[in-house]
Amino acid sequence: MEARTRGSMSSSIGGSEELEANLTLSDRLKVFKGSTFDPEAYVTSKCQHMNEKETKHLTSYLVELKKASAEEMRKSVYANYAAFIRTSKEISALEGQLLSMRNLLSAQAALVHGLADGVHISSLCTDDADDLTDQDLYNMDSKQLSKIETWVVEFFDRLEVLLAEKRVDESMAALEEGRRVAMEAQEQRTLSPSTLLSLNNEIKAKRQELADQLAEAIGQPSTRAGELRSAVLALKKLGDGSRAHTLLLKSYERRLQANIQSLRGSNTSYGVAFAATLSQLVFSTIAQAASDSLAVVGEDPSYSSELVTWAVKQAESFALLLKRHTLASSAAAGSLRVTAECIQLCASHCSSLESRGLALSPVLLKHFRPGVEQALTGNLKRIEQSSAALAASDDWSLAYTPTGSRASSSTPIAPHLKLSISAQRFNSMVQEFLEDAGPLDEALQLDGIALDGVLQVFNAYVDLLINALPGSAENEENPVHRIVRIAETESQQTALLVNALLLADELIPRSALRILPQGGTNQSTPRRGASSDRQNRPEQREWKKKLQRSVDRLRDSFCRQHALELIFTEEGEVRLSSEIYILMDETTEEPEWFPSPIFQELFAKLTRIATIVSDMFVGRERFATILLMRLTETVILWISDDQSFWEEMETGDKPLGPLGLQQFYLDMEFVMIFASQGRYLSRNLHQVIKNIIARAIEAVSATGLDPYTTLPEEEWFAEVAQIAIKMLTGKGNFGGHGERDVTSPSVSSAKSYTSN
Repeated sequence: MEARTRGSMSSSIGGSEELEANLTLSDRLKVFKGSTFDPEAYVTSKCQHMNEKETKHLTSYLVELKKASAEEMRKSVYANYAAFIRTSKEISALEGQLLSMRNLLSAQAALVHGLADGVHISSLCTDDADDLTDQDLYNMDSKQLSKIETWVVEFFDRLEVLLAEKRVDESMAALEEGRRVAMEAQEQRTLSPSTLLSLNNEIKAKRQELADQLAEAIGQPSTRAGELRSAVLALKKLGDGSRAHTLLLKSYERRLQANIQSLRGSNTSYGVAFAATLSQLVFSTIAQAASDSLAVVGEDPSYSSELVTWAVKQAESFALLLKRHTLASSAAAGSLRVTAECIQLCASHCSSLESRGLALSPVLLKHFRPGVEQALTGNLKRIEQSSAALAASDDWSLAYTPTGSRASSSTPIAPHLKLSISAQRFNSMVQEFLEDAGPLDEALQLDGIALDGVLQVFNAYVDLLINALPGSAENEENPVHRIVRIAETESQQTALLVNALLLADELIPRSALRILPQGGTNQSTPRRGASSDRQNRPEQREWKKKLQRSVDRLRDSFCRQHALELIFTEEGEVRLSSEIYILMDETTEEPEWFPSPIFQELFAKLTRIATIVSDMFVGRERFATILLMRLTETVILWISDDQSFWEEMETGDKPLGPLGLQQFYLDMEFVMIFASQGRYLSRNLHQVIKNIIARAIEAVSATGLDPYTTLPEEEWFAEVAQIAIKMLTGKGNFGGHGERDVTSPSVSSAKSYTSN
């Protein structure tokens, strides 16, 4: 098929392929060399009867012909290259000879004019010079003029040779000599005006020619550093310092771009090694350019401004290149360590230039900051996601943190601190994050952003801990969060508090010292108490308070959950209702004066939790006390704020009676006594209980009864409460002691409860 197509194609363009193969390339190109060749007519004649395939084949044929023509031209150039060079040299030699002839003609013309001027001047002289004849004076002047003109001619020839051989120093010396001779000739009037003008013009032209030679040498990439400085200095001495300085900076820029292209071509990876090499290359070039600039032009403000502008341009180009090839990819992957190392390298190189008056750090940081913030965000997102995954499988058992990781080895956890698996890993990730963010903070002042990010991920982790509580409000509102493993037992639930407290109170603040402002303190040799000073600053205290508020959220959720377990049944019915006390006055039997079952359960729960927290919160007894205090307050405040509870007791069909009041009084007194003994009776709790008792007494008084005539003394309530505490804790032994009859209804009730 291809053969048929090519055969058809060859016939359509005027010959077979065999015929074309026998033709030489020059014969095939003759049709295009004529002055009357019309491309459009040629294409129309060939393509008039072609189909699509033949047209494509013709196009391919013409492209191949074009390539062959280019190759023929290249061969022709190479074949005649030597002749071309030889001809060029001959032309240059002819130009030099013509220039010499022009100089000789100018000198002869100047000589003729000088002779004419000398004759004219001698004719105007007076006859007072008796000792010299006119002929002697003419001969003397002719001899003097001939000597100067001869020097001028030789000067032109010598300067031409020096410039042709590019002997810069000798050329500059010759130009300086010519300038000096011209000035002397002008002062002494030893040269005619036309000759002096010719001499000055020639010196000016040769000075410009030498300047152009120097500029060309400066622009050559092959010019070495020493030769470059010499050429720039020479150009400055010629009076073109501005041009010399600009060419110097352009030369360094070209070399820098060439080196960068070579570096990019030799590197397959754009990681930290590439950033280090590129940074070293760019800033060392800027430093060398600054040194040469100072050596050439000194500290002239105009040149310094040009140097700063040039250095800023190079720094911006470097920042964009590094951002595109290294920082962007590391930021997208959340690789904060790579970003930090790159920026730290750049910052160190920038600091070395500050002594030269070049503060380039702001230029770099303006371009780096968005990428760094993206890397920070990505890293924090990774911490949050990893914490959520670990919380889904955490059994909420506490253990010492294993050593060996990068974070734990640099900031070890105290031996007495225990965390669950997810908290250990969370702490490790936060430490790594802050360790990597340290160099960034020094360069970019990102301590605020980093600390806010840590606070954000800590709040997210606390949300996970809250969702791990059984029946938490967050779980009910956000079913997707049920992937967190539920803490079933009270020990597991207390472990959630341990995780949050240790992280917020000690571990995270300790890690944050890496990026907290130093306040002028030398980090390598910190003074005593420096860490404490940094943490006691107002902004840091406020940050720590925010961490504590997150812990308080978890603590309040813990207390709310346990309070709801006491107040409500699993079916949602209220266990702590006013009926407990109202119905007591409807019975005819003697009540068993013992705390109500719900408050016995409250006491038992608080006793268990107190035992757990005493083991888990070693050294943090204050938090344990506040936890027990808040849990007790949560139950009592629910009673105080429950409007339906008080409406039934105060205005219901069956208001509170004397027996119900006595039982209610005993329950509240029981709570105050065991809370006081456990040392978690707060002033607020004591006052709320007193207000509740007073309100109950008023409810009975509203029925027309005098409650004080039926209520026993306060000592009775305290005695019964104390006996109940002993019975419930298994410490009661009333046989033969006369304190209370073991067969009394109250004792029986306590025994019945404790046996369960």
